[in-house]
Amino acid sequence: MTRVILATALAAALQAAADQPPEADEAVTLEQAVRMALDRHPDVGKARAAADALRGKVREVRAQALPDVTINANGLRLRDPSLLNASGLDKFPKELRDALVPEGVNLFDYHVRVRQPLYTAGKVGTALKLAAVEAEGSQIEVDRAEHDLALEVVRAFYGLLWAERYRVLVEQTLQQKRRHAEMARTRFALGVATEVDVLRSEVAVANVQPDLVRAENAVRQARALLNFYLVRPIDFPTRAAGELLEQPWEEENLEELAQDAIRRRPDLHRLRIAERSAGVQLDLARAESRMRADLDAAYGISSRFLENLANGKYARWSVSVNFTLPVFDGFRRSGLVWQATAAQRAARLEREKAEQQVRLALRQSLDELRAARQTIAAARANVREAERVLEMIENNYRHGAATTLDVMDAQTALALARTNLLKGLYDYSVARANLRWALGRTPWE
Repeated sequence: MTRVILATALAAALQAAADQPPEADEAVTLEQAVRMALDRHPDVGKARAAADALRGKVREVRAQALPDVTINANGLRLRDPSLLNASGLDKFPKELRDALVPEGVNLFDYHVRVRQPLYTAGKVGTALKLAAVEAEGSQIEVDRAEHDLALEVVRAFYGLLWAERYRVLVEQTLQQKRRHAEMARTRFALGVATEVDVLRSEVAVANVQPDLVRAENAVRQARALLNFYLVRPIDFPTRAAGELLEQPWEEENLEELAQDAIRRRPDLHRLRIAERSAGVQLDLARAESRMRADLDAAYGISSRFLENLANGKYARWSVSVNFTLPVFDGFRRSGLVWQATAAQRAARLEREKAEQQVRLALRQSLDELRAARQTIAAARANVREAERVLEMIENNYRHGAATTLDVMDAQTALALARTNLLKGLYDYSVARANLRWALGRTPWE
């Protein structure tokens, strides 16, 4: 029996491990992080909710072109002395006037009523066109929110990568200084080094400790930021799986890149839709205060007695066509046209401004990418030279041909070169992500 229980528990544990949700995995790749954020982050959810609201607004506008059908039912009891108040009643014989005594009566009524616009001088048609234009932009808002969020996640991911790698560099520097301190103590014990050398090497070890604390803090903050975008607990032990790489970038023609960005970017697409929408709104303003015709039809039954409400003899119907021709609206229509014209001009200027900003952003991103590439090349050369210098200085120190200060200077130079290389790789990765975002592409590859 015990074996059966243990086997059942083991099977349940294995099944639970197999069904473990993605957030239980501490390490995430860049693409996994972006996908996770797009599925969970409130900004995307808000954009989708706004898109749903816009679709509802579009449906509301389309309702103007459809018939309005209502069913009405009434039950009324009344006593009406109108006949007794009629003019000339005093001329009737007294006997007749005494017989005219109003009594309370019931009146039951139900009917179906249909209202349908027949002609609106293009107002309903223009409103439908406006609804179609806005419906096209409903998904664009979601795409824009996802595009912006993806860039923030990529930056946070690279920030965590940099912080983790920087902490490793600080730990390596600390180990180098500890090895040198141990070497200095050994040489001091052998009588070939001074106490000053030992003290200097130990001070150098102590000076690295604050750097390590700051590196640990940078990792915690970068992890918290990434967890925020992944909608994980802030202290979740997320690890960034990947490396900061110098991936080549071959496209350099600014105008070709700008045209590609204008075609791809969701925010510019939304501005183009806004410009079209402003044009349709101008047509809608021009259709205000025009002649219109509406159909109004009703059919139902009206009777004093409930048992007659199914009798067609008491049917009542009406059909009417109503024409309305505004003569003077206090210049309301001209005011609406004035506003719509200004809004159309503002939408066009906003689009043109955004296109120029795209060119500026692309120019800056290309320059940042080029500067980061040059920094990486120079830093790599410095790292190779600094590693060689440190190796030579340490060998010389072992044989008494170099001082502790020489070793410490070489260690500092190597740490700085490695830090510059790591920073250059981080800047290059972020600049490449910014450039891809500015082009309307996914910020990651």
